[in-house]
Amino acid sequence: MSDGSARSLYIPVVSDKKVSVSRNSISRRDLLRSAAAAGVAFAFPYGCATPRTEDKADPESSSADLARLSTWSGRLRAEGLTSSSLPVGRAGTRVGELAIGTPYKAFTLESYIKAGGDPAGTEPLTLSLTEFDCVSLVEACLGVARAADGATTPSWDSFGSEVERMRYRNGERGSYSTRLHYFSEWIIDGARRGLVRDLAPELGGVEDARPLRFMTEHRASYPALANDKLFGEIGAMEQRLDASPRSMIPTARIPEVADRIESGDVLAFATSIPGL
Repeated sequence: MSDGSARSLYIPVVSDKKVSVSRNSISRRDLLRSAAAAGVAFAFPYGCATPRTEDKADPESSSADLARLSTWSGRLRAEGLTSSSLPVGRAGTRVGELAIGTPYKAFTLESYIKAGGDPAGTEPLTLSLTEFDCVSLVEACLGVARAADGATTPSWDSFGSEVERMRYRNGERGSYSTRLHYFSEWIIDGARRGLVRDLAPELGGVEDARPLRFMTEHRASYPALANDKLFGEIGAMEQRLDASPRSMIPTARIPEVADRIESGDVLAFATSIPGL
């Protein structure tokens, strides 16, 4: 599949309205126009998590997950979506379609901490194809698409490796603080390593230099931050992000760029909540 990089951009939204997602189809143009007209907020709740706290080295723990990996990757190959001439976003979109009806489940990434695990140690790699939250759905769709780029059914390990390199800074899983908690850093880090391409600058995005401080200013909301060392590391990460302002498409300009956004692009809708 081409170079394996996905396309992503930020669009600011200032409403606190809730959005539900249905199975009814809607064109990307209508979706973006609706967002621009209504100020709809697509929220990435802090603490967004991936279900299960199993490490990728234990693939036998969920036969349903393995069945989905086999079936979905087979569908991608059968439909010609793993061709090197196609962008990875095309296959990622197809995985999303195959996942319709899968339940949403949040905050479970921190369940290992609540169970007594040490967030200062190496964080377990949490994987699931049978439950998703906002970000883990994106990672799973792209992970399956990339892992399926072969002649045989990918292993759970190969799928896990694809998720791991998206989820952690420099693709290296360590303690809690090595995870890419802010989606803006997810884009920055992925773009630097060729996993995604930030489209906002080429679409005429404007700079958003507001500091990100939500995690350290809401320490009690993050169980791992009870650890002073991790709290300091997250604070240092937030300050480093000050040197990498986000480039975003203003809400009023969404209709102007709608025709240049493709199915499979990752749209990150920003919020006006201070520090987030």
